[in-house]
Amino acid sequence: MEGYGYRLDCSPYLGGALETKVLLEKLPLRKDTLKEVTTAIYHAGRESRQWVESPEYGVPFISGSDLQKVDLSNLPLISKRQVAKTPHFTIRAGYTLITRSGTIGKMAYARRDMDGMACSEHVLRVVPDTEKIPSGYLYAYLSSKFGVALVVSGTYGSIIQGIEPEHLLRNDVVVPRLGDALEHEVHTLVEQSAELRTKASLEINEVTGSLREFLGLPRLTHTNVRGFGVSSVRSEELNWRFDATYHSPAAVEADEALRRCSVPVRQLADVTKRLFKPPMFKRLWVEDAREGVQFVSGNDAYKFSADDVRYVSFRTPAFKEFVVREGWLVFQAAGQIYGLFARPLLVHGWLNGLFVADDMYRVVPNEPEDGAYLFGFFRTDVGQVLIKRQSAGNSIPRVWDPQMTQLLVPWPEKTERHRCGAQIISAHEKLFLALKNDERAVHLVEEAIERRS
Repeated sequence: MEGYGYRLDCSPYLGGALETKVLLEKLPLRKDTLKEVTTAIYHAGRESRQWVESPEYGVPFISGSDLQKVDLSNLPLISKRQVAKTPHFTIRAGYTLITRSGTIGKMAYARRDMDGMACSEHVLRVVPDTEKIPSGYLYAYLSSKFGVALVVSGTYGSIIQGIEPEHLLRNDVVVPRLGDALEHEVHTLVEQSAELRTKASLEINEVTGSLREFLGLPRLTHTNVRGFGVSSVRSEELNWRFDATYHSPAAVEADEALRRCSVPVRQLADVTKRLFKPPMFKRLWVEDAREGVQFVSGNDAYKFSADDVRYVSFRTPAFKEFVVREGWLVFQAAGQIYGLFARPLLVHGWLNGLFVADDMYRVVPNEPEDGAYLFGFFRTDVGQVLIKRQSAGNSIPRVWDPQMTQLLVPWPEKTERHRCGAQIISAHEKLFLALKNDERAVHLVEEAIERRS
């Protein structure tokens, strides 16, 4: 109990923390405390945030829920003045980032395209002393089953749980040293993974920008389909919709942009195999992977991998309707309109063949490159507004099938669609390789510790 600050709650002694501590103590290896191999562990501190709309005055802001997302191109902006006043907001490449409240212990390695961004006070920054330990190795160890067990053992609180820097700096959080060769190999894998994600992100953004120019789509002055605005519409253009969202200034502007598009425009149902959203279902959970398929929530689908691995039974009604396949396009079709709603996601890599929640709308393309092309178009502000305007409902807006089938999209020649789609697929292949590198790095750490225990 002395090593855990004489705490009388259960957290320090359950969840594998005590077993991990005993195992590490018996390891015939040199062990450093976390304090010895870091220069700082801190968070930004609580203060009200000053949001801005223009990149000229703001810095992209990563929340705890954004930490493991693949796409960071749509982050809110926090005032540059506030970041300058509170430097602890800023993160740098090579930091290990750990969620410290709510869901504890989710981790990410700060990569090159995250360098200089601001980050929530709900995320701990672990700053490695690179003269003493490779940053990638420290991340891989902390995100292994041994590191996670020690990190979450410091959790306190019953309703809203949290951890503080001092819980990681105490002397019983140790880092086993596995030798220069292995630590360097692990570090290289993590760095390669970070660089692959950076390159993939940049490539997707570049393709989206090039596609916008090719299609002749302007940047919209209005993108908030549910913001206050006044517009008028001719009766023949009502399209059986009398809700303001569908005819908002943003929607009208997106329609006008589509009319002026440099390529033909087609209905989405005419250029795809199938459009559908599975029915709501009762989850039949199983523990054995042989009795079901991994379940992926609408939030986890946008991350590198699922937070928690759970399985849905093969006996689930309409089971096949929920399993997504490589090359499909999916997007969040229920929830808050300016969260993940309508953000396109190309099914590739780890998502292929998994059971995805019913809130995700499915677009089944005729060819994988067509699905990737649609992914690029729906990332533009015009594409986003065209989907969001279809939403109906106030408390929980949703997108329904009849409106999606009639949605208009630019449809260039096959050569151009496939050129764009091939570039996006190539970027997603980098993302999948990055995930494999991360998994390999963590496996090497866990295997080395278990072999020597």
